[in-house]
Amino acid sequence: MKLARRVFPHPHLSALLVLVWCLLNNSFSLNTVVFGLILGLVIPFATAQYWPDRPRLKRPLMIVEYLIVVIWDIIVANVVVAYLILFRRNASLSPNWVAIPLELRSAEAITVLAGTITLTPGTVSADLSSGGHVLLVHCLNAEDTDSVRDEIKSRYERRLKEIFE
Repeated sequence: MKLARRVFPHPHLSALLVLVWCLLNNSFSLNTVVFGLILGLVIPFATAQYWPDRPRLKRPLMIVEYLIVVIWDIIVANVVVAYLILFRRNASLSPNWVAIPLELRSAEAITVLAGTITLTPGTVSADLSSGGHVLLVHCLNAEDTDSVRDEIKSRYERRLKEIFE
């Protein structure tokens, strides 16, 4: 087991690097996959010393479900924001700040949550409290801040908690 950890210090990163390399080359030929494997071995090995406390994934297959939810939400949010910009007057928008109390404690999970919120059109993660217990989010149009908070907690935070904690 120790030899496997030395060769693959971050196995999920290695697999992701192979996949991304093949997608960037738009080819799954033998040469592309082999070079992707080389990158998947060399890059995590060379950067392992900078990751002393690598994140532990409790349920890595839940990442697929999480990505599907996020991609769907990004598509829907694009349509909603386009509608708001094209057909609503600025005076009728209700921009608001939403404080989201976090149950997440893993720095990686909080970072993924903040990134997900920022990737979704109409919202942006603005600040994290010094203790890491509250995330401040700005919403383009949020008449009911409680429902926005509850939606973020149920759609994203719950899944991230299953993945990371």
